[in-house]
Amino acid sequence: MISITDQIVNAEVLQKAVDRYREKGIILPTFAQMQNPELVPDVIKDKLKNIGLWDLHPLNLFRITWKNEPKAVGGLYGSPNVIELPSELTGVKARIVVMLGKWFPTGAHKVGAAYGCLAPRIITGQFDPTYHKAVWPSTGNYCRGGAFDSYLMDVTAVAILPEEMSKERFSWLQEIGAEVIATPGCESNVKEIYDKCWEIKRTREDCMIFNQFEEFGNPCWHYEVTGHAIEEALYNVGGKNANLAAYISATGSAGTIAAGDYLRTLFPHLKVVASEALQCPTLLMNGFGGHRIEGIGDKHIPWIHNVRNTDMVTAIDDEDCMRLLRVFNEKVGKDYLVSEGFDQELVNSLNMIGISGIGNILSAIKTARYYEMGSEDIIFTIATDSAEMYGSRLEELTEERGAYNPLQAAKDFEKCMLGTSCDYMKELTYPEQKAIHNLKYFTWVEQQERDVEDLRQLWDDRQLWKNLFKQPARWDELINEFNDRTGVLKTL
Repeated sequence: MISITDQIVNAEVLQKAVDRYREKGIILPTFAQMQNPELVPDVIKDKLKNIGLWDLHPLNLFRITWKNEPKAVGGLYGSPNVIELPSELTGVKARIVVMLGKWFPTGAHKVGAAYGCLAPRIITGQFDPTYHKAVWPSTGNYCRGGAFDSYLMDVTAVAILPEEMSKERFSWLQEIGAEVIATPGCESNVKEIYDKCWEIKRTREDCMIFNQFEEFGNPCWHYEVTGHAIEEALYNVGGKNANLAAYISATGSAGTIAAGDYLRTLFPHLKVVASEALQCPTLLMNGFGGHRIEGIGDKHIPWIHNVRNTDMVTAIDDEDCMRLLRVFNEKVGKDYLVSEGFDQELVNSLNMIGISGIGNILSAIKTARYYEMGSEDIIFTIATDSAEMYGSRLEELTEERGAYNPLQAAKDFEKCMLGTSCDYMKELTYPEQKAIHNLKYFTWVEQQERDVEDLRQLWDDRQLWKNLFKQPARWDELINEFNDRTGVLKTL
């Protein structure tokens, strides 16, 4: 049976963590504080005023929230950071709103998913920060988030990611002092990452692997924090009677899409849409391949994906994402958009959307067209990170295709944005949902030695997912007990 992690497992290991965090002055935030930063003690807020967003300071654990002020230094909290895209830009009547991961520490929301995996192991005495190393297998931002959280929580990090990821990711990991392991391939080569994890399991007893594709702390964090942030942002942009028509998320590790499980409790008729790359259409047609939409991972179905809650699958051509990356970030592209009448402030803000965020926007446009959504319908989607992570990709595009020019910008915007159509989409029937779920067998039972009865439980036990998503309430109790035992907060 799939276990619920809500009890202390090893009191001796837990005491070691308490002693270490007392010594290092580390306080753990609760999930409730990440959901609602107004709950953060004033003494911590006062100290954050002098700490930069990316500073390697343990109090930046309290900036693992969607509600950071959009400031590099000294910011506190406000409303969730979003961009609403005008219909003239998207070509559809529905309102498309993008949640911005840019204003998390590291510039991506994966610090939250990583915290949701690591913190419960520490407060239940399963992870000893004086002995264990935290291994973060990833296709990009998750291992960066894990390395950042590890540094702040006095844990040694081991980052595993494909060798073809952007240079920015590798450089930052090396600067922070993480052990970096590059595996063969690109986004789609997840199995190679798993193979390295098995090697580590067999040869390094001091390592504990936090596999985002199977760790339920990942979707729990998004259910509790991302889901509530979207709820608040929805009413901010649409008023108290706002209608959330659809929620779009790249599947990736299936953490972010779990916000849709929470949103479904508020809007039963919500369409939860999974976005993936056309070059590797795993959910759409059991496909395979390589692609350039960095950070979403594929060629398997994550263990933690509640497929019953997915209504539709869309596949996005990575070429469209790369061309729009140039439109949104090259000076020529931005000048073209301004010449077409788009507000300069809006154009300047488009650099806060990374490659996967562009893919999510295109999936949102497809969804709006397919369901013929109107101006009363609001669609929310996610920009996990910003274009700041992909400067080297823009340089590569220039080297490959030459200097950008206004004619090419016009072609790219017309074809890749306004020309988005309803091709490569599948509205999932019940048997199709179950067929996607069944694909988990080949990765998780055959390769990763999961129990087939657990696989059946994930589909058959309707109460299981509800119980899994309730875990943060218990974790918060344990976090508060942990902080009381360290006594650090009382000394600030």
